[in-house]
Amino acid sequence: MTILDVFKSRIQAAERILITTHEFPDADGIGSEISLCMALREFGKKCFCINEEPLLERYQYMDPDKVVYGFKDFQSKNPDFKPDLIIVVDTNTKLRVGTDVCRFIGEAVPVLYIDHHPCRGRDLSTHCIDVTAAATGQLVGEMIEYLGVQFTKKIALPIYTAIIIDTSSFRYPTVSANTHRLVAKLMATGINPPEAYNGIYGTKRVHHMHLLSRILDTAATNADESIAWMLLRQEDISKFASDVEDTHAFINNLLVLNNIKVACMFRDDGDHIKMSLRSSGDYDVGVIALALGGGGHSHSAATMIKRLPGESTEQVISKTIKRVEEVLKSLETES
Repeated sequence: MTILDVFKSRIQAAERILITTHEFPDADGIGSEISLCMALREFGKKCFCINEEPLLERYQYMDPDKVVYGFKDFQSKNPDFKPDLIIVVDTNTKLRVGTDVCRFIGEAVPVLYIDHHPCRGRDLSTHCIDVTAAATGQLVGEMIEYLGVQFTKKIALPIYTAIIIDTSSFRYPTVSANTHRLVAKLMATGINPPEAYNGIYGTKRVHHMHLLSRILDTAATNADESIAWMLLRQEDISKFASDVEDTHAFINNLLVLNNIKVACMFRDDGDHIKMSLRSSGDYDVGVIALALGGGGHSHSAATMIKRLPGESTEQVISKTIKRVEEVLKSLETES
């Protein structure tokens, strides 16, 4: 049985469905849940999206039917809604959906995971997890097609946006012919690529350029220039009137460097330092992140590094880059 068959059988067995995604969701999770919810309504299901927090204003253009609720708002407006299936998209654990939503899911309601992240210790025969997919949005698009629901522009735009974001505009190695075939069908609904791109990335103010300039000024490499990194400080985000969402793509600027194998961006969050990793796909940054207590894809991964008492940000970066060099060397030896 394929994951498409698993999906269809579980949908057909349910009537009242809630969809959620991970806490602090990106456009892949948000776009996937919105499109899936609208499609399932077309399929005759009573369906809502419920997230830990309300949808940020920057994403609301993808939700014209207002299908996404914050947890507290949903409970107050739909106190009697009892789902018989909960779908979690873009993650494969309840622990990442947020405290309130995780408690609401509990153990009594069946859960279906739709995801493309690496997964360990889960029975994949009852879920829809495909680590070869370019984005969760791609999986959702293929599932909507399998149900026989026609793409409308409203359904297509969130999926198209999800794929743009999670492939960094189609630059990652997981992008396949199937990805582009699906995108062609989505575009046939009337999606305008420049409009869609600007909708998610936003037209920028000059202070965004100044922040990027500040971050690029911190760029550095190791001795052989195989690893490059940059540092993002909270005070810079505040100074240039930006938020974390505006900075996610900054790391991709490092991938144009000569000899680059691994790109890293460190974000100083005080007690912890968030580390994002990227590669062109030849080197598995998911393995590197795993060695540092995190995880992710071969081309995109992340981890959190706890700062020791008295340890400076520069010391954290220095020891972490040394560890990245060690893991990268071991990967090259194995290959």
